[in-house]
Amino acid sequence: MSAIPFPRGKTRELPFPDWMRTVQTRIEATLSRLLPPAEAIPARLHQAMRYASLNGGKRVRPLFAFAAGELTGGSPEKLEIVSSAVELIHAYSLVHDDLPCMDNDVLRRGRPTCHVEYDEPTALLVGDSLQSLAFELLARTDLGSESANSARQLEMVRLLAHASGSSGMAGGQAIDLGAVGNVLDQPELELMHALKTGALIRAAVMLGALCGETLSDEARESLDRFAKRAGLLFQVVDDILDCTVSTATLGKTAGKDAVDEKPTYVSLLGLERAREFADELGKQALDSLAIFGERGQRLIELTAFITHRKF
Repeated sequence: MSAIPFPRGKTRELPFPDWMRTVQTRIEATLSRLLPPAEAIPARLHQAMRYASLNGGKRVRPLFAFAAGELTGGSPEKLEIVSSAVELIHAYSLVHDDLPCMDNDVLRRGRPTCHVEYDEPTALLVGDSLQSLAFELLARTDLGSESANSARQLEMVRLLAHASGSSGMAGGQAIDLGAVGNVLDQPELELMHALKTGALIRAAVMLGALCGETLSDEARESLDRFAKRAGLLFQVVDDILDCTVSTATLGKTAGKDAVDEKPTYVSLLGLERAREFADELGKQALDSLAIFGERGQRLIELTAFITHRKF
């Protein structure tokens, strides 16, 4: 594997909690700058887009993108663009998932869901508009000013599109809707969440890595393997929190999956086995980072945070 410059920016020396807050603050500011102004026509739609995207969320996908970008020496300016694109796709998916025709939820990030705060037609358009803006960001000229970078930029667009569509997030949601009231075995449940949740986390990791130096085939395969396990890990922990943490802590309706008879890792494995499975996934994810040595430190720290998070 060819040598990759280790990032020398100030963020490398930050303790993980400070690094995490720095990335979260940067993404909040970037999204605020890139989203249409609230007063621009059509004002109600733009206000709702900002409502759905700002002032909330853990920004987990941007954290994964920045951590992978530090591994390859990616520039913060490129990382904030790809991270924002992924976060806009995530925000759009939440708006649509909360609609009455989907999960019919009324609380998201501790606030009324978008269709409750505004209305259903506006929420539908918010999701459409956030998705369009995400791909507009990836098409920006400052992401690919040279021919080699332009080819990589096209790869970024393909990666995010694949992760968002029927072979990724949307496909996982379709399986989820069809599974209500049914019993899925573990491979079926893993496939559903590999698409619904894991695909976008995987895309965030790979997009972040693409902002820096080129990885060898072996290193790229190891990073992709990490991303797959980390994405599944996030969902298993999410299922555990859904039945062990309060609505006030989660910022969304706790226990709703059980009420709606949705298959989860807790309903399939039981709480203790689900926790053991999360630990197994965390170990597998970390094993995939061994090839990177200390350059994978942020991804190692982020994996620990995901495994032990309480909200």
